[in-house]
Amino acid sequence: MLTAMPDGKSSPAVHHAAQQGFSSAAATYSRGRPDYPPQLVTWLRQTLGLAPGKKALDLGAGTGKFTRLLLQTGADIVAVEPIDAMRAQLLQDIPGIAALAASAQSMPLADASLDVVVCAQAFHWFASPQALREIGRVLKAGGSLGLVWNVRDESVDWVAAISRIVTPYEGDTPRFHSGEWRRLFPNELFSDLTESAVSYRQLGSAQQVIVDRVMSVSFIAALPAAERTQVTARLNALIATQPELKDRPSVGFPYLTRAYCSTRRG
Repeated sequence: MLTAMPDGKSSPAVHHAAQQGFSSAAATYSRGRPDYPPQLVTWLRQTLGLAPGKKALDLGAGTGKFTRLLLQTGADIVAVEPIDAMRAQLLQDIPGIAALAASAQSMPLADASLDVVVCAQAFHWFASPQALREIGRVLKAGGSLGLVWNVRDESVDWVAAISRIVTPYEGDTPRFHSGEWRRLFPNELFSDLTESAVSYRQLGSAQQVIVDRVMSVSFIAALPAAERTQVTARLNALIATQPELKDRPSVGFPYLTRAYCSTRRG
């Protein structure tokens, strides 16, 4: 049963860390966040059933990093993004995309109007019974909910060192690694999750794949300027001292892309 949140309160439409951090870092997010493995197009087609003639929603679309992959399926795509700066960046990067100013808890879409809803790097922000009910409302019976995250591969020493720099600042910010979002499945609207995983490396300069990537993290972007400067200095010190990073024109940042699917019950 989709019950209320543990404290009995409804979750806010947009978490304060997302609103503040992403509003100030949309361009950095677009520049520094990794794309997604091209192999996920096969997952979108075969597991989620996306194809020409199907209708899909990119929920929490951000700057459109995942929207581009969805468009490759030939499906009719609409994006929902509540943060104005992120949505503006999406429209700049993907001209002509249908992008709605709305939240996961209240979408201006008709009942049972979608074949697929996908949340890439986003579901942990609004994982709640309220949002799942709204997703269930707009999905057709038998439709698919896809959840995707690029997760840093902390088995690599220097990636683990980056996490040690970042994690102390997260506070109450919802995160994928907490696993809280997963407790919602299965329920009366959605089946249990099936999981796929793909290894992926984001290639680019250390400035792009490390510094810009970290500075696009919501709770880092929301820090006072002096603290952001301290974080940048620590990242640059790490880059300057790690043999795998020092003086390298290009760095491969390792990720494990985790993709989950749940089916809307009839």
